[in-house]
Amino acid sequence: MKMNISMKMTAIAAAAWFLLLAGASAFAAAAAENYRFYCSQCHGLGGKGDGPNATKNMPVSPRDHTSKYEMEKLTDEDIINVIRDGGAATSKSTLMPPFGRTLTASEITAMKDYLRRLCKCKAQS
Repeated sequence: MKMNISMKMTAIAAAAWFLLLAGASAFAAAAAENYRFYCSQCHGLGGKGDGPNATKNMPVSPRDHTSKYEMEKLTDEDIINVIRDGGAATSKSTLMPPFGRTLTASEITAMKDYLRRLCKCKAQS
């Protein structure tokens, strides 16, 4: 069966759309996996700030990433900065390490998006 130009363009567009959706879900999966690996020790698997390393002896409690009230106080830039530069660089807990050399810029942005999904909130301007 011969394909005309319109059919070819439709097939190309469908393939591109599929790859875009697959890429978006791959980033979401990667962000969740990175969160579990790097963040859950303090913030907990569900993001409530109740990870196994979150003890009463800590000088500051880990942030509850599910708190819409608290997370809406942060801009997207605030979240990206603390992930990239760590707690000390952003006047937060010195126990939170910087991940700017561990995660790529795309992974950090995906992590920010993952945190927004955890709190079901949007950044305030």
